[in-house]
Formats: sequence, C-alpha cells, structure tokens
Amino acid sequence: MTTPLAIRTISAALIGLGNVNRNFLRILEMKQAELARRYGLTFRIVAVADSSGVAVNPAGFDPATTRRFKEAGGRVCALPGFVADATPADVLATLTCDLVLEASPVNLTTGEPGLSATRTALQRGIAVVLANKAPLVLAYRQLHTLAAASGAGLAFSATVCGALPVLNIGQRDLIAAEILRLRGIFNATTNFILTEMATGRSYADALAEAQRRGIAETDPTLDVEGWDTANKLVIVANHVLGSDVALADVAVTGITGVTATDLAQAAANGNTVKLLATAERTTAGYALTVKPTELPATSFLGQCDGWEMGVEIESDLYGYMVHKIWEREPLPTAAAMLRDAVNLFRRA
Repeated sequence: MTTPLAIRTISAALIGLGNVNRNFLRILEMKQAELARRYGLTFRIVAVADSSGVAVNPAGFDPATTRRFKEAGGRVCALPGFVADATPADVLATLTCDLVLEASPVNLTTGEPGLSATRTALQRGIAVVLANKAPLVLAYRQLHTLAAASGAGLAFSATVCGALPVLNIGQRDLIAAEILRLRGIFNATTNFILTEMATGRSYADALAEAQRRGIAETDPTLDVEGWDTANKLVIVANHVLGSDVALADVAVTGITGVTATDLAQAAANGNTVKLLATAERTTAGYALTVKPTELPATSFLGQCDGWEMGVEIESDLYGYMVHKIWEREPLPTAAAMLRDAVNLFRRA
C-alpha cells in the first residue's frame, strides 16, 4: 500500500491577473485534490496583483471567487487587503510566501512590474515561476545570479510555446549535444493569422478571432511584428544554446507585410509561409533571425497550421527531432506554470 504523502502548503503570490493567471486559478479549482494526492502539495494564494495594485490575504484568496471577480471586471484595488500605493515589489519585500507566479504584461522597455518583482523575490530566496518573458529578455544572467546566490528556484518553461516543453527538452534532454540548428514556430497568433489568410480570410478578421480567444492581446504589436517570437528565441538562445544574447542580436521581421498575393504565390510553388525563428550555428556562434519564411507545405513546420506551434532541433548527438503543440487558449500556458511550480517543490 502506498503511504499517503504529507501535504505541504505553498503560499503563492500571483502577479498579473490576465488570461494566464486567471487560468492558473481555474486549475487550482479543478486540481487541488489531485495535486495533494499525487505530489503532496497544495497552493494558497496569499497575494494578487493587477494594474490597479496589490492585495494581501495571509489566509488565502479563494481561487474560484477571485477568478470570477476578475472575469466580471473587478479590480484588485476593490479587494479586502488592498495595499494602497504599493507595487508588487514593495509587497514582496516583506510578504511571507514561498512562490511568485509572474504573468504580468510584457514590458520590453523597463520590464516592469515583473522585473522588479522577480528581482525582489529571488533576493529574498522566494521561488519564481515566469510566464512573462520580459524579465528574462532584459536580465537573464542577473536573475540567474540572484537565484543562485539565494538558493531560490527560478523556472520559466511557460515563456516559450506555452505548454510545449521546448526549454525543458533543450536543456534537460540534449545532454552533451551541440545544436547545429534550431527552428520554430513560436507564436500561435501569427501562425493562426497566416493560416487563415491562406484560406482567404482577411488579416483583420483573423486577428480579431485570435483576440477573442485570449491568445492575442488587445495591442497585438508584439505578436504581429515578430517581437514575441524574438523574445522567445532570445530565451532559447540563452537557456538552451549557451549563448549570451539580447533582443538586439536578433534580426526581426514580422508578418504585417505579408499579403494575400504572397501566400497565393507560395501555395502555387507548393510552399507555405510561416513566421520562423531560427538559430543557425556558425563559426562565430549562432545567427538569430525571425522572419516570414517560405517552407515546403509537406515539411514538419510547414504542416504546423492554425493554433499549432512547433520546433525542430538538429544536433550532433541526437539527430533531427521535432515537437509540436496545438494551443488555442491560455489554459495550457497556465498548466506549464503549474508544471514548473510542482517541479520546484515536489519531493524527490
């Protein structure tokens, strides 16, 4: 008979209550009993933050009530426990908690509020799980140095292709390999738009559908101009390829210049157009590009359509491998955050 696991309660702060962290709350509604039974873990949400501020409840915010409150248009400043005039970093400087789940909007100018919240947590030895790419793009080495110094866990598999474990595969499973080329479709929004345009749907209509599903933001600039894909490529390059690169090291072209005529001509040639992230090994390191690229329609990446994302990796030891995922809602990305959190705290 299996001995029941002793239950450890993880006190967590949710920074950002958009689509991803709201879905994290929904997972807790569905899976708390399973998490306790299989992993000996339960999660108590002791702080929540949105653009209106931060609220704290040491006894824990009920996941279902909090999710419904946000989905009805509620703001954190209206919750009991609201801390006036405080940033997430201010609250994390003294908050008693074990884990920060950071999914605030991507801000590539300052990284805020996610960057300062992540720094503060790691300095205090609080584990951080990121869905927000900006802190890693702007301060990858610094954050890892802080985590190493304090012993805090830092995980971010949700930042690249949602639930597809690209980062986990690349770092954990390709031991001793030299990666010769890595190519991927890292942005489901642009892939959906290009697929729909190829069938005759307008760019505007396809984008509106992606926004309705919560995959594309109200301001889709990061997606359609290629910067979301570039962010992910920077994280892959630093975490998997052993590079030390920044966003400025990536040559980026988005999909806004792709026309119906371009797609029709590609189809006539037996090809399709995808927004492709590429890291190509050269004698000087890796050449990093993001651009719309014609691919054979029968190729692996050429067949990644609609809401699919995929990656192909060529290495000296493991040969050619491919992975893909179909993801048209934020739930799998929230599940990737849960995956990271459980792996940081589960018992061996």
